[in-house]
Amino acid sequence: MRSFTVWAAGLTAALLAGSAPALAQATAPSFANIFGDHAVLQRDRPITLWGTAAPGETVTVKLGERSVTARAASDGKWRATLPAMTAGGPYTLSIGGATGAPTQQISDVLVGDVFLCGGQSNMEFQIRHATGLEVVPSSNDAQLRFVTIPDTSVPAPAADLPSRAEWKAVTPDTVGDASAVCYFMARSLRATEQVPMGFIASEWGGTRIESWISAPSLGKLPGFADRLATVATYGSNPAEAIPREGARRERAWEAYDPAAKQERAFRAATFDDRGWTTLPGDDGQLPAADRTGLDGVVWLRTVVDLTSEQVAAAKRIQLGPIGKFDETYINGRYVGGGSVDWVWRNYEFPAGVLKPGRNVVAIRAVGANGRMAFTNTTNRAIGLNDGRSVPLNGPWRYRLGSPIKDAQIAPAPWEVPNSVTTLYNGMIAPLSGYGLKLAAWYQGESNTGEAGAYRGLLTNLMADWRRTFAQPDLPFFVVQLTAFGKPQTVPIDSGWAALRQAEAEAVAADAHAGLAVTLDVGDRFDIHPAQKKVVGERLARLARVVAYRHPGLRSGPEAADAVRQGSDIVVRFRNVTNGLQRYGGASAIGFERCTGTTCSFVDGTVQGDTVVLPGANRPEVTAIRYAWSDAPFVNLFDGADLPAAPFTLPVR
Repeated sequence: MRSFTVWAAGLTAALLAGSAPALAQATAPSFANIFGDHAVLQRDRPITLWGTAAPGETVTVKLGERSVTARAASDGKWRATLPAMTAGGPYTLSIGGATGAPTQQISDVLVGDVFLCGGQSNMEFQIRHATGLEVVPSSNDAQLRFVTIPDTSVPAPAADLPSRAEWKAVTPDTVGDASAVCYFMARSLRATEQVPMGFIASEWGGTRIESWISAPSLGKLPGFADRLATVATYGSNPAEAIPREGARRERAWEAYDPAAKQERAFRAATFDDRGWTTLPGDDGQLPAADRTGLDGVVWLRTVVDLTSEQVAAAKRIQLGPIGKFDETYINGRYVGGGSVDWVWRNYEFPAGVLKPGRNVVAIRAVGANGRMAFTNTTNRAIGLNDGRSVPLNGPWRYRLGSPIKDAQIAPAPWEVPNSVTTLYNGMIAPLSGYGLKLAAWYQGESNTGEAGAYRGLLTNLMADWRRTFAQPDLPFFVVQLTAFGKPQTVPIDSGWAALRQAEAEAVAADAHAGLAVTLDVGDRFDIHPAQKKVVGERLARLARVVAYRHPGLRSGPEAADAVRQGSDIVVRFRNVTNGLQRYGGASAIGFERCTGTTCSFVDGTVQGDTVVLPGANRPEVTAIRYAWSDAPFVNLFDGADLPAAPFTLPVR
């Protein structure tokens, strides 16, 4: 897995869409960074290309024997469109200015089909971690390429990626880095479509769907206006936004912790911490009494001496993961705070925070979950703008505070993984205009418990990406959440099941979308199940029907309705290939009959394309549910070995 790094204000300045002076400096005509050696461009539709040049300069773009001219606007941006091309290549893509000589050449470019794969960690999950590693030695396909977009979170739409895209042809040496789900989908489609293919993996583990939607689109939904405005302020004036965020968090802590006001003094550079305990090198050396208090507030302080040159070059403080919450201060000034225990903290700070000589770092950490992860001081440093760092190797001193439990401090709206719009800005917006054949989405784990909002968010995301790529009919395929968590012996309300239903409803309402059901390839012990080959092949099955218009059913069995029939209830299914079948028993399991919110299990009898629930028809029964659990056990499939989709239906 790629490391989780929060990119902050310093990177933002280089990537903001309105950076006209920076663009104007790029006088040599060049392509946007998504265009790189070994890239794949979308066939059978006009090919849009773009980049930068001197303002007003006329550029000539060539792909093979085809060429087109364009004129750079006053901000230095140009955009050109070549006529549609059939699958083929390799070609050289070049650009030249007024002199006619090429100023940039991109080699080994293919024309074929391009897929965009997005989401969180199960889409990010790499081939090297998947089951079926026997695929690696045979993974030699020069006409299958991929590129992974670097994790980039910025508060406004970026004009470009931070560096040139590293497109890679699939080989045993490269395939291990690829998104497993996206690779297996593309590999399966390569076998039937026989054209060059490339996939763009734009994903970030642990992130929420709100991070991946543009601000204008997200602003149409209720509840996002204030957070979007805060992100905009952070983008235009971080020196204003960061202290404001620190003050908000301090007010929140004062509402939870009666000692918070008194402990304000602990952040000051002048505070005398000599009475505090020196932090040991590892957790096992902590006194037993202190280890029991690590779930609550822990204050940490250290001193770092800096030269004038180091102060001038200082860019960020790097802290690694610190409990669930932290607020970090340098010389008494708030520089950043986190709200997720596994995210590495990297806080950029404005000029004037550090000074030559003695500097004091103070941290309030909360929710270390029985361990003091911050005892590993090798992760802590002041990062300099040339890539070097000044270690914060202590000594550190600490003091236990209040035994706070279950604190709920809202994160800053630019804080990954809970940000709004910032990943769209950094990882989708720079791709705008790149031709696509389809998009695939695997996300939702971070939004479980919020099914009521998720359907609208997913509908909004699909529409938003289609607008971004100017493809209103872009096929969009969603991987439904798989099974994970504690199996149930009695029916319960399930946030995972409710989110699966929200995914299904959003997809069902979209004529160009499809849903891949994956209940049978989950792992109740691991949120990252390693069986990705089946998931990718189910996406490919959807793609053949929806995107490539092959005959067939786009999905497996879906419940159409539940009707009363004598003393029974009959559930009728559609999209069934060669009849329903149950594995491993005489009955189909996982069905529930419900009276209001009270449900009980009932076994089913398979009859063709229906499941009969014997004796379930009681007057008080209002609904039937199936596979309604975080980690349901199911055995209902069809003749194509596709699992029946989970559902809840009213009884007619």
